[in-house]
Amino acid sequence: MEELIAELVEQEERLRFTRFDNDDAWTLGSLLVRLGKERGLPITIDIRRHGHQLFHAALPGTAPDNDRWIERKIRVVERLNASSFLVGRRMAAKGQAMDAAYGVDPADFATHGGAFPIRVVDVGVVGVVTVSGLPQADDHALVVEAIGLFLASKP
Repeated sequence: MEELIAELVEQEERLRFTRFDNDDAWTLGSLLVRLGKERGLPITIDIRRHGHQLFHAALPGTAPDNDRWIERKIRVVERLNASSFLVGRRMAAKGQAMDAAYGVDPADFATHGGAFPIRVVDVGVVGVVTVSGLPQADDHALVVEAIGLFLASKP
């Protein structure tokens, strides 16, 4: 578990944006849609900046429940400024649950992988990229892959 947590922390340190605007949300969201379609993944994708939904897409095989999972994962990132997967793994390593540790309703928060902070250098967390529809480690890995590809395409 410690190895996984260290890897997740490294991802958050490495995957930082120099800026993030509406066009960036469209480009990143479109990239996630393309990856999902190419792989036949039943995913819903959501990108927000300061609580404003800038991108949302539901691919075949998804359901309204994916949107509910997205909302719950986003709340974790917004509250703790860390990916929902990292928060969940840290809590599991301590034998804790978010509701008990933070006094929140578990119906409102999900420490399952798939929501990743949009962290701008010298600014901090400004938004969240979320995927729902796969096992939690796969949701997280897809977001990390897409952010990595997006950042690599920038000068």
